[in-house]
Amino acid sequence: MARVVRFHEHGGPEVLRIEEIDVAGPGPGELQIRVRALGLNRAETLLRSGSYIETPKLPSGLGLEAAGTVTTVGEGVEGFTSGDTVSLIPPMSMVRWPAYGEFATFPAELVVKHPPSLSWEAAAAVWMQYLTAFGALIDIAKLRSEDFVVITAASSSVGLAAIQIANIIGATVIAVTRTSAKKDALLNSGAAYVIASAEEDLEARLKEITGPNGVRVVLDPIGGPIFEPLTAAMSRGGILIEYGGLSPEPTPFPLFAVLSKTLTLRGYLVHEIVGDPARLEAAKAFILDGLISGSLQPVIARTFSFDEIVEAHRFLESNNQFGKIIVTV
Repeated sequence: MARVVRFHEHGGPEVLRIEEIDVAGPGPGELQIRVRALGLNRAETLLRSGSYIETPKLPSGLGLEAAGTVTTVGEGVEGFTSGDTVSLIPPMSMVRWPAYGEFATFPAELVVKHPPSLSWEAAAAVWMQYLTAFGALIDIAKLRSEDFVVITAASSSVGLAAIQIANIIGATVIAVTRTSAKKDALLNSGAAYVIASAEEDLEARLKEITGPNGVRVVLDPIGGPIFEPLTAAMSRGGILIEYGGLSPEPTPFPLFAVLSKTLTLRGYLVHEIVGDPARLEAAKAFILDGLISGSLQPVIARTFSFDEIVEAHRFLESNNQFGKIIVTV
């Protein structure tokens, strides 16, 4: 028996329950780990509330990333032994491979021996944020040192990861956040400029900062009305990568900006990277190098205990965090 988090109906954080269930061992090609820390992600709130791209059969587990030690090695798995310190790359399906529990079973190809210098909390904060940011900025946009890159929702874990990756490349980061409350923290985290979208004219500030060059790359998980000022400030041939849909308002299609500047508006899921072995290996090599050198450093917003999973989800939905929310097990 092991404690796991499940929900029996869709709804708010209060539908999450900690239950004791029998946990099966790993199948062929899988590893089972003893979980020490979990990294929380927006996708889990969407699955819980019934608005995710995946529809679970209830009751359902959830969770996309964790860190811990290998307990059992499945048939056909090589390169791992019991006791190895590992972290988990988000799977294609969190319903099939949920992470919220004392034990988690994952495909071996998604299990990574991370640098031993990382704490459990830091190791659980690595893969979703850095894979998402790497896939968008490096793999798809081919970010260059001469580029201006706009990162919206910049205080999120992915936003902060994107700032760090852009700084490795040498691009100029313009962080966009709703109010100025997090401005100093974003500047200290590596943003060259910070724009508070609820307090400033976003289009005017972007044009003031970038001048005639404009913004070549935009990384956005929000959508909604922000599309119009963002695309208005983009350079000819620029690319806007959309990896979320946080805005409750409709997203306009900026037709004339797209036509006149030959812009690319690109939908993106981290599954593109996770599901492609060659792209995943390139991303892992970049991220592990950055973790070892210290140029990539996960930012932890707050840590909760496993028994506080409901409170952790409430905090996740408050939008008050700066960085990754961690649950220790």
